[in-house]
Amino acid sequence: MVSLPPTDLPVEGIVAELRDALSIRSAAVLVAPPGAGKTTLVPLRLLDEAWLDGRTIVMLEPRRLAARAAARRLSALVDDEPGGLVGYQTRDERRIGKNTRIQVVTEGILTRRLQSDPELPGVGLVIFDEVHERNLPTDLGLALVLDTQRNLRPDLKVLAMSATADADKFARLLGTDTPVITSEGRQFPVDVRWAPPGKQQRLDDAVSQTVQRALRECIGDVLVFLPGIGEISRVQNMLESHLAQSSDHVDVYPLAGALSLADQDRALAPSPAGRRRVVLSTDIAETSLTVDGVSVVVDAGEARVPRYDPRTGMTRLTTIPTSRASADQRAGRAGRLGPGVAYRCWSKLEHGTRRAQLAAEITQVDLCGFVLETLAWGTPLDELSFIDAPPTATLQQARELLTMLGALDHDGRLTDSGRRLIDIPVHPRLAHMIAESSRDDRALACAIAALLDDRDVMRGRPDD
Repeated sequence: MVSLPPTDLPVEGIVAELRDALSIRSAAVLVAPPGAGKTTLVPLRLLDEAWLDGRTIVMLEPRRLAARAAARRLSALVDDEPGGLVGYQTRDERRIGKNTRIQVVTEGILTRRLQSDPELPGVGLVIFDEVHERNLPTDLGLALVLDTQRNLRPDLKVLAMSATADADKFARLLGTDTPVITSEGRQFPVDVRWAPPGKQQRLDDAVSQTVQRALRECIGDVLVFLPGIGEISRVQNMLESHLAQSSDHVDVYPLAGALSLADQDRALAPSPAGRRRVVLSTDIAETSLTVDGVSVVVDAGEARVPRYDPRTGMTRLTTIPTSRASADQRAGRAGRLGPGVAYRCWSKLEHGTRRAQLAAEITQVDLCGFVLETLAWGTPLDELSFIDAPPTATLQQARELLTMLGALDHDGRLTDSGRRLIDIPVHPRLAHMIAESSRDDRALACAIAALLDDRDVMRGRPDD
């Protein structure tokens, strides 16, 4: 029995409804804004349900940093450490003990488990967190779990959790009459201020100046959204140079999945008394991670996303303008504790021309890894459930490349060589190079693959 006192998290108000829904149905969708407590509280509140019968809850997070942070928050609520009641596993770290009943994992971990044993023995509930991000590994993992539920484990429960309100498409995917449960969260008004760069001004410089403006005009900690670690480093240098010449008591911290765990902890820790924080983050803080104490957001208005490059036949990271939905999610981070302010480094006129939402990754990226995984799974692709069907042309290009690499035979079946490529966590083209290299050249092949790999989306998130 989990002893957990009531909390003031908004999602507490829908826990009873969620319990009732999952007691009579095989799936549900939960919609709750960032900060409502869905990641932190829901797994613990469901752990003692009779239908779970003492089995494990597996919760998927799209990023390693988010998986670690979620496991630590869940553990703290029950006065424990990760590896006890709650554990986590990522590609390069595992803290799961013999008594762990809530396992927070990244998407690739679940896929590997499913490929190893499709029945998921000992698992009673799979939670897909942040499904609104529409990552390719999430879409694939959900399709495989639903296939397991239909054909092997009708007792397996599935919960999809989203930070945005467009949940009907997930409900349709999960099955007829799947309930959508909504938690309104706790959101205060946010004053949006437009701060576009000058005509010849670099975005990094514009963001730095906007942060300085925010520190003058507002109180509280500042969360800054930037597309990647390079921009974070440059803006950090600009701000620290400016702050070194001022009397302001401000600390600047980077926050990204590529940073060490100690650096991530420093960015997430509360400010010491009398000091303010500026946290420079990738989009990981948009919905996956909550930075406490923030009342001001500065949004550079860009995101780094995976896109298929026909010249290389691989996926590369491309910097694009954020969608309007993403901008709203980011601005909302300023209104969790009280009325906040969000500075957008683009114009109101430009805002109206931006896409409402970014396209799902399955429609935008190379599908070589995806094809390997689905062939290894065995169920025909047209019998798996996806919100957006993978593009026919991209699938064909992937199959042609995999055939050329010897991963598929000329009838489109997976070869022994193809099965070996699945276990090498880089793009299949690079995995083939490693697999075919001689023992003496293996280290060189791995080094080249590391340099060329732009975080294939089937193996890791861009922010990782």
